[in-house]
Amino acid sequence: MSDSAFKTIIVETDGDIATVTINRPEKRNAMNDALIDELDRFFSKPPKGVNAVILAGNGGHFCAGLDLAEHEQRDPIDGVHHSRNWHRVSELIEFGGLPVVSVLTGAVIGGGLEIASSTHVRIAEPSVRFQLPEGRRGIFVGGGATVRIGRILGADRMREMMLTGRNYGADEGVALGLAHYSVGDDEAMPLAKKLARKIADNAPFSNYLMIQALPRINDMSRTDGMFTESLAAAMSQTSDGAKEGLRAFLEKREPKFS
Repeated sequence: MSDSAFKTIIVETDGDIATVTINRPEKRNAMNDALIDELDRFFSKPPKGVNAVILAGNGGHFCAGLDLAEHEQRDPIDGVHHSRNWHRVSELIEFGGLPVVSVLTGAVIGGGLEIASSTHVRIAEPSVRFQLPEGRRGIFVGGGATVRIGRILGADRMREMMLTGRNYGADEGVALGLAHYSVGDDEAMPLAKKLARKIADNAPFSNYLMIQALPRINDMSRTDGMFTESLAAAMSQTSDGAKEGLRAFLEKREPKFS
C-alpha cells in the first residue's frame, strides 16, 4: 500500500513494515525544507501498526546533502532555528521508537550522511560514497554530524574527513562504523527487508529499550550507565514480551509478540 500524500518521499507499507524512499532523483535526493518537513510528518505520525521502517533513496543515490540551489541565505538567528529543526527531525528518526534500516547507495554526503547516521541499521552497496564536503563549500555541518558521526568516527578522523573532503566506500564505511553491512549491487534492499522483518518480529518493548537506552547510557558515567541498565533489564524482564519469549523457548517454538 502506498501513500500519495507526500511529494518528496514515497511511503509504502507492507504489513507492519514501511518503506520510505527519498524521491528527488533529479537532485540526487538532495535535501530541501520540503523534504525535511515530510520526513518530520512521517516519523511524527507513522502509519498505525508499523513496527519497522526501511529508508532508501530513489534513482541510485541515498541523499547528496543540502540542495545548494535552494539554499537560502539566513541571518544567524534563522540559521540556528533551521539547524535546530533539522536536529529535531533527525532525533525523531533515531528516537521516535521505530527501528529504521537504511539502504545506502551512491551519494551519502553531508546532510545525507547525517540522516543515515540517525538510522539504526545501515547497509551499503558498492556505489556508496560517504563524504562530508562542507569545508569545500565554506559551510559547517548543521544536522547533528558533530554528535552522531563524531561519536562513530572520533573527532580526529571526522576533522580530517571534513578538512580534506575525503570520501569512503562501502567496505571502508563498515570498517569505520558508518555502515554495518557491505553488500553487492542491488543486494541492499533485499537484505533490508530481511533484517526489518527480523527486527519487527522482536518484542516491541525490547526494541524500544534498545533504541532509547543504549545511546543514552553511552552518554552517561560508568556508574550511572550501570544503574540505568538495571532499570531497563528489570522493566523488560517483567514485560509481556519476556513472558512470551520464555514460553516460546520452553515450548521450542518461535515467539509471537503482540
